[in-house]
Amino acid sequence: MARHLVWSPEAVEDLESIASYIERDSAHYARAVITRVVATAESIPENPKMGRELPEMKDPNIRERFVHKYRVIYKLDPERVLIAAVIHGSRLLAALDDRLEDA
Repeated sequence: MARHLVWSPEAVEDLESIASYIERDSAHYARAVITRVVATAESIPENPKMGRELPEMKDPNIRERFVHKYRVIYKLDPERVLIAAVIHGSRLLAALDDRLEDA
């Protein structure tokens, strides 16, 4: 049985920020990147362990998938997949504790 997908409010804000930033140069590319991030996130419940374990955390239920230069960070729970963050791969990972408990 597939888990259902939940986005943290912060992850939604991350997507909006990414779209705004990319849109300064190209609205087309911004849509393409966000569409691909969302499609990747939507595919996670079917194959939740496809993403690699997050190296910064020592928890096998916290994982990530890469889309272009962005890290889609998620937590596996028995009945859901929580998308906790979408961040640029070059940025340092801020504390995720609050995000991982939300929603």
